[in-house]
Amino acid sequence: MTFHPQPQAGEPKPWAFPAPERGTLSNGLTLLTSHRPGRQVIAVEVLLAAPLDAEPEGLDGVATIMARALSEGTDEHTAEEFAAELERCGATLDAHADHSGVRVSLEVPASRLDKALGLLAEALRAPAFPEDEVKRLVANRLDEIPHELANPARRAAMALSKELYPAELRCSRPRQGTEDTVRRIDAESVRAFYEAHVRPATATAVVVGDFTGIDLPALLDATLGRWTGAEAAPRPRPAITSDDTARVVIVDRPGAVQTQLLIGRTGPDRQDPVWAAQLLGVYCLGGTLTSRLDRVLREEKGYTYGVRAFGQVVLSSADGTGAALLGISGSVATEVTGPALADTWQVIRTLAEGGLTDEERDVAVQNLVGVAPLRYETAAAVAGTLADQVEQQLPDDFQARLYARLAATGTVEATAAVVNAFPLDRLVVVLVGDASAIAEPVRELGIGPVNIVT
Repeated sequence: MTFHPQPQAGEPKPWAFPAPERGTLSNGLTLLTSHRPGRQVIAVEVLLAAPLDAEPEGLDGVATIMARALSEGTDEHTAEEFAAELERCGATLDAHADHSGVRVSLEVPASRLDKALGLLAEALRAPAFPEDEVKRLVANRLDEIPHELANPARRAAMALSKELYPAELRCSRPRQGTEDTVRRIDAESVRAFYEAHVRPATATAVVVGDFTGIDLPALLDATLGRWTGAEAAPRPRPAITSDDTARVVIVDRPGAVQTQLLIGRTGPDRQDPVWAAQLLGVYCLGGTLTSRLDRVLREEKGYTYGVRAFGQVVLSSADGTGAALLGISGSVATEVTGPALADTWQVIRTLAEGGLTDEERDVAVQNLVGVAPLRYETAAAVAGTLADQVEQQLPDDFQARLYARLAATGTVEATAAVVNAFPLDRLVVVLVGDASAIAEPVRELGIGPVNIVT
């Protein structure tokens, strides 16, 4: 019998996040392109400088309706015809509005890129915004709102935003509007928002995929280059301020058998040099099934199916500063709400007192950096990250430098960053659950004054 030696892993190949090429079309549209051989599905992201804080007073949600209406008919095609043309291309076209602006996303096989880019350009330069389609989109949005309010996680996120940010900031209110504001939206207000904020001179298009055999500059010029619009300076983004005074807000759900918890504050975002260390530390705290929070709350105590810690960018302002929402989220059985919060506080205290271990740090780096090549296998993943960098006013090589910085971050640095991210006397706690059962146990913890809202 012949025994063969066990295969051994080879030396890891060097990998870096793809660097894009920059350019500008004659109409002022900024271009970022990245040739990715073998990616036969090409991804396009168009970023429109139509942020939520630009929505007229009382019309929260008009950016969302406008984004959804871009593909609901143009000057050349009805909504049905436009959808049929996309289907013939094997393409998908989606759009959504967020605090930083409206993003339009296209995916299409490389062989049909020319036709799909023509449809994308048509949606951007000549949307019809037919009254009946806008009415339908408004009705759909109104139907969604009760479901969102009934979703404990969404309800907790809304309550936390309202608590953290001052009322005058758009990010304090639901991203897609409320029932009162959405009801006021009509085709005229959608058209007005489009005309005020959507133009090529303030937009960016990111194109990623295999461009072999494609004259991309000529194709872009013949499609997106036909989009015209008056020049306008980008709107200044407001500075993000927040109040993270320690307190607890209970959104009362009588009879709820579970409590949705969301603990948060604002902290350094991707513009801050501490971001890499913070990302690493937060991952060790609650980024995976083997993190500290899960080991205690899920494995040892059985309180939950999982608790996660995270940091996500809220908005970057014009001066390059911004804020990230730092949070811990999960759900626990109603009767263990108090103990679960107490244990969460103890996990953070223990981390501050003893620090992370080198093993925790090494596993986090391996998970965050080692899997990066797999994360960016598709053109859509690369295009999405490049678009994120544009929205957050980051340099084109940010992601590549971030992975190098993560690999170089030490255990002490990661510990300091995560401890600073979650100071126990500066956390806002939102609980969606049965107030009659959870309010008193939470008050006894002394983590902050408790307010109950219905």
